[in-house]
Amino acid sequence: MKTEPTAGLVPATGRLVSELVRENIRALSPYSTARDEYVGELGVFLDANENPYDNGLNRYPDPYQRQLKRRLAEIRGAAVENIFVGNGSDEVIDLAFRVFCTPGVDCALSVAPTYGMYRVAAATNDVRMVEVQLGENFELDTDRLLAAAPEAKLLFICSPNNPSGNSFPHEQLRRLLSSFGGMVVLDEAYIDFSSRASFLAELDRWPNLVILQTLSKAWGMAGLRLGLAFASSYVTGLFTRVKYPYNINALAQRTALERLATDVAPQVREIVSERRRLAEALAQLPVVKHVYPSDANFLLVRFDDPREIYRRLIGAGLIVRDRSSIPGCEGCLRITVGTPEENGKLLEEL
Repeated sequence: MKTEPTAGLVPATGRLVSELVRENIRALSPYSTARDEYVGELGVFLDANENPYDNGLNRYPDPYQRQLKRRLAEIRGAAVENIFVGNGSDEVIDLAFRVFCTPGVDCALSVAPTYGMYRVAAATNDVRMVEVQLGENFELDTDRLLAAAPEAKLLFICSPNNPSGNSFPHEQLRRLLSSFGGMVVLDEAYIDFSSRASFLAELDRWPNLVILQTLSKAWGMAGLRLGLAFASSYVTGLFTRVKYPYNINALAQRTALERLATDVAPQVREIVSERRRLAEALAQLPVVKHVYPSDANFLLVRFDDPREIYRRLIGAGLIVRDRSSIPGCEGCLRITVGTPEENGKLLEEL
């Protein structure tokens, strides 16, 4: 008989993680199919009203993405039961709100500036979002953050952070995990480009930790929309219970497995090398006021006249992101590191 995974304790409160979960979610019976009880690869499937004539796509995809998770477990060194695969990281972010936050009642906590989907998902789920401004150089004040909303159910930290590009020290992350009374969602979308190691090695230590990663950046699969969550089996089980049954289609699963056989390390090394070259060259340009250090595959660059620079780059067919209207990013454009040729064109235009 299969036993339910244990919830674990939130270090700051000593309470079970399950006590953070919405009551209706704890009581939810997930959608299930006859195939949930069948573990074989082959069979005569007469259960799901599918077209029986094989064309490679006539069957519903595996709702648990078993093959894909096994491969991801090998690559990331995590247990299969600690992996959840979402339709992009945005689905996982939304699920965190749906599982832990009661609409119109609970609140969440984050820093600013950071990835904008945390705020959008909070608003969509009618959850108040409290944001604490980062310092002048985007440094994190853990005391101010922890004091801002002690009642919050979720805390979102993006490291390396978007749009600033900087990583937060592991010591600060441990402080947040040990002192925050809710779930900490650590977004590591850009971790493959970072000089700091992933926090995955400490996953088993923190029952209140959810680590987000993605196949969109270093792995080059943005078009497939595949986001990863690493957490305790209790939390990944909650996400699986609440998600729509077939959230990852068959083509995405199949293509991801093929792509995961590719060695992307040379591309990552070249991007990191080009990031360094681009940063050094940009810093020498008269129109550039400051280039912020980056652990990601982009640079945040402050210009004298960002709107005019943005307009001219667009006119030359070079598309960058204008972040100059965001508090803390005044005067800044965010520039993704491209190929050597693309970066050369950018520098020539500037």
